Amino acid sequence: MTVLSIIRDCLDALLHPSARYDALMRARHRAFMAPRLLGSLAAFAAFPVYLAMRGAPSAVEVAAFAWLIAPILLSWFLSRTGRYEGAHVLSSLALAGLIMAVAGTTGGIESFAAVWLVVVPLEAALSASRRVAAFASLLALSCAGLLILVGQLGWLPVADTSTAERGVLMACGVVSATLYAAGLAFGAESLARTSVALLSREEERYRLLARNMSDVVSRHQRNGAVQFISPAAEAMLGTPVAQLLGHGLFDRVHVADRPAYLTALSDAARGDVRSIEFRLRREPDGSERGQVDFLWVEMRCRPLDRDIGQNPHSDVTREAEVVAVMRDVTDHKLSEQALDQARTAAESADAAKTRFLATMSHELRTPLNAIIGFSEMIAQEQTLMLGAAQRQEYAQLINDSGQHLLSVVNGILDMSKMESGNFEIASEPFAPRASLLHCCNLLALKARENGVDLITDAPQDLPVMTGDPRAFKQIVLNLVANAIKFTERGGQVSVTASVSGSQLTLRISDTGVGIAPDDLKRIGAPFFQAGKTYQRRHEGTGLGLSIVKSLVALHLGELTVQSRLGEGTAVTVRLPLVYTPAQVKPAESKVATLTPVLRQDLQDQTHDQPALVKKSA
Repeated sequence: MTVLSIIRDCLDALLHPSARYDALMRARHRAFMAPRLLGSLAAFAAFPVYLAMRGAPSAVEVAAFAWLIAPILLSWFLSRTGRYEGAHVLSSLALAGLIMAVAGTTGGIESFAAVWLVVVPLEAALSASRRVAAFASLLALSCAGLLILVGQLGWLPVADTSTAERGVLMACGVVSATLYAAGLAFGAESLARTSVALLSREEERYRLLARNMSDVVSRHQRNGAVQFISPAAEAMLGTPVAQLLGHGLFDRVHVADRPAYLTALSDAARGDVRSIEFRLRREPDGSERGQVDFLWVEMRCRPLDRDIGQNPHSDVTREAEVVAVMRDVTDHKLSEQALDQARTAAESADAAKTRFLATMSHELRTPLNAIIGFSEMIAQEQTLMLGAAQRQEYAQLINDSGQHLLSVVNGILDMSKMESGNFEIASEPFAPRASLLHCCNLLALKARENGVDLITDAPQDLPVMTGDPRAFKQIVLNLVANAIKFTERGGQVSVTASVSGSQLTLRISDTGVGIAPDDLKRIGAPFFQAGKTYQRRHEGTGLGLSIVKSLVALHLGELTVQSRLGEGTAVTVRLPLVYTPAQVKPAESKVATLTPVLRQDLQDQTHDQPALVKKSA
């Protein structure tokens, strides 16, 4: 065993660098050099014994022994260049030349050396190259034909050996050729065993990688058909690998993503490297039949190396193929979508903040200008020679402006409390008819001033309901005031109340300007006002209907708005007749939601009202 190790180390030292890192090529180089070096050394060692037994050699015998230097030169050629096929071609030429030299002096085609021509293609078969084997076979046939031709022409010297000697030489030739062929057979078997062992080891290595990789490795034809797919696909898609072969994987690609999927594979087959994201249908564990579930995958595909899966020396050109690596990026995609939504929400919050500041600056500046202006006029009473009637009028204007400013601030505070969940509802029994009539009476004067008919229809038998009477009045006041404000002179506002089952239904309808379909979708959002800013003729913050919507939601009621542009608006509110605070939890409240940034701005604005007033002044 130690001798074999020493021989192997010596052979490894002679190997060309190109064969040192490929186990199969290393075994082939060893199989080529070892018998030739050992055979040449054995022949040189036997040459003195041959001389002692034979005597003075002839010129042919000297040439034959000198020819044994050729294997050493061939081994040196392979060691220096690494050209395995070229070394086999030179070896075939050297062996055929030696056979021709011996056979030409010992009887031609009938010589004992002629049988060795059979060994020439057998030796070339170890090269694992079809071209080398074909060349060696053609060379052996050519040499045999040449020996026959030369023999027929009588150009060969007459052999002076007897029949017995000729028979012995023939037997030696056959036996030696057989032994050499047997050596070639064992060498071929050894190379085949080494190749199988290496292949099995590589397969086991790649099988281990394929089974333990979370990414899916697949091999495709140019048309997308799958030839191989790793077992990780079964864990990813919940489908056996056998069902994904062929066009099974393509059938699971989302219909909208199929063109991009096939385009990427086609581009990769032409030599490009492509990376795409698409959706794949999967079968979740325990899913019901017909349920569709898609996941996002990222696929990087590139052309398959020509040296993989085919003999590099083969003249057959394979169809372009693609190798792809797929990875589940659903979580990453959801994170991107969440980020996009957060970005959109932030942009909306910024736009809402801008609208809020613009609206607030207008709504606060108008009463503040009146307060400051008329208070300065009262302060300069003696200079301006104001009478008592004028002072009373200015004081009333200051009071009205202050009340308007207070209503704006109170609306913002109420909205902020509702958003933060701190708005408390004091539930108690009350008569809804009396509250409804009281609110309408309060707004009757405003309706007359605007030239609007206010009609109230409240049955006498309206039952007592349980809820927050203050919130009920605020709902009615806001809705009726809005209806009067947006109804043109000569129009009509109707307020009706009725009981349906366990609910009280309020309906406030008007013949006003109406609401556009696009604006109707956003009615009830904080600070939203229908119509364009520069077209509005009515003041307001856009919080009234939002507060109403929140109060209705806190009472577990429903609010619907129906409107057509230029034809009027109808708002319907349904409230339960019996409400207890235990019925609703903070997490279940349907209060209209402000963005966090806007909510913080609201709190900052309302908490710092004195500073804001002073700054506006």
